[in-house]
Amino acid sequence: MKFVYTLLIFGLMIIGFAQLSSCHNNNLNIQTAQYAVNGQKLYKIHCQNCHGAKGEGLGKLYPPLTDKNFLSQNRNQLVCIIKNGLDGEIVINGETFNQNMPALSTLNDVDIAYILTYVTTHFGDADSTFTQEEVAQSLKDCK
Repeated sequence: MKFVYTLLIFGLMIIGFAQLSSCHNNNLNIQTAQYAVNGQKLYKIHCQNCHGAKGEGLGKLYPPLTDKNFLSQNRNQLVCIIKNGLDGEIVINGETFNQNMPALSTLNDVDIAYILTYVTTHFGDADSTFTQEEVAQSLKDCK
């Protein structure tokens, strides 16, 4: 019986490690990978309908989330856009989008950190975590 429990625990560990290693960016540390896994779940609920399963966007309506330069150069702005929404034009990959994005004001700081870690590591080329503290500071600086 002890052997069965040992096999069961070992099997669960392998499944857990396999999920973490399935991250797009293989250079992620454990915390970043954990944030990305949690972020993927939240992304599917809150973002995927408009921005697509692969961050490809929806035609001229909703921008893609794959512009690596925009993602890396606008870390603070990304936090504000998620929490407060966006009204007005935004230029992504040289294309202008002018569709309203609703605020996700019910998300807490750690949820936003999870989502942005997922987006920037899977659709961008970042290998770092958005921390809860970074999100809190960015929200203080929102215009």
